[in-house]
Amino acid sequence: MGGAAQANAAEPTPAELLRSGAQQGVADGYPGVIGMVRKGDGAQYVQAGVGDVATNVPADPKAQFRIGSNTKVFTSAVLLQLEGEGRLSLDDTVARWLPGAVGANGYDGGTITIRQLLNHTSGLPEYAGAAQVAGPYLLNTDPKRAWAPQTLVDIALAQRAPNSAPGEKFGYSNTNYVLAGMVIKAVTGDDAATEIRRRFIEPLGLRDTTFPTTDPALHGNHLHGYVRPVTFLTRDVTVSEVQIFGSAGAMVSTMEDLATFFRALMTGKLLPPAQMAELKTTVPANADGTVGYGLGVQRIKLPCGKWSWGHNGAVLGYFSEWLSSEDGDEQVLHANNEFHLLGGTKGQRDTNKAAVDAFCAL
Repeated sequence: MGGAAQANAAEPTPAELLRSGAQQGVADGYPGVIGMVRKGDGAQYVQAGVGDVATNVPADPKAQFRIGSNTKVFTSAVLLQLEGEGRLSLDDTVARWLPGAVGANGYDGGTITIRQLLNHTSGLPEYAGAAQVAGPYLLNTDPKRAWAPQTLVDIALAQRAPNSAPGEKFGYSNTNYVLAGMVIKAVTGDDAATEIRRRFIEPLGLRDTTFPTTDPALHGNHLHGYVRPVTFLTRDVTVSEVQIFGSAGAMVSTMEDLATFFRALMTGKLLPPAQMAELKTTVPANADGTVGYGLGVQRIKLPCGKWSWGHNGAVLGYFSEWLSSEDGDEQVLHANNEFHLLGGTKGQRDTNKAAVDAFCAL
């Protein structure tokens, strides 16, 4: 018994697992990595590396960062609330609210529903990889450049003709959530940023969460963001375009604020029961059935056998990820301050594994 107790005592805690992964992420080349483990009312923060290469100030786990595609769950939640209020149906077509917005190169907004936008089964192509978008964005040549949502949709539609019918299969595309933001504006008269602030940021007291729509800078306590691709020297891209992702990925937040929002969402505080069921109704997002995509959230079967809800976010200079139990009681979040538009890097794999291991250990 004593030997078993000693062995158990030596096992690393969830926070220690996450901290080790943060340290490995810095060894892999990230300037800084921050993280948070939360169970019930108790939270532990971890950090490694720096939040500002120029000053070598340590990465602050309570600092703001760009959350990228984690914005999508906020956008989805607005539309789910609007449905709960009887102001729209997720089965409305895109053309019902945005006539003419999707009507080129074989695409028809009259055959695509809002639900299919939110679960990425619309069949719409991605705009972010187009040369006229990806090149200037990576080089960060004009951080104040304005991108009208319809312009981004038009760029997407021009990329290719449809290769699947709406509702046929999962295909992740930021175009879906740009259109989702446009639907919010059509229904409410306000942009997604205004609705998200009114419905979630203010009621939940998310003091360090913002949805910038024109200002490309970060303010207050924040991580500096960097790109460190093979062909370039490290560049500070903290000031970068926000309209290029908008309702698909423009928000700024912190570990604590995100954990608060995700817990409120997962516990049903923000949505009526019918809309909670819709949020969590998934479509297959990979071949082996271990990942399903709901409405702005993923359900993931982890190697340890546990299931989690979550998502990740990747925009110029920042990569983040969250995992949550069904009841929102167990949460793991982490972020780093380097992203150069490539997925599957060693740093991403190592920090993701640490987050998964920490969640499995809760």
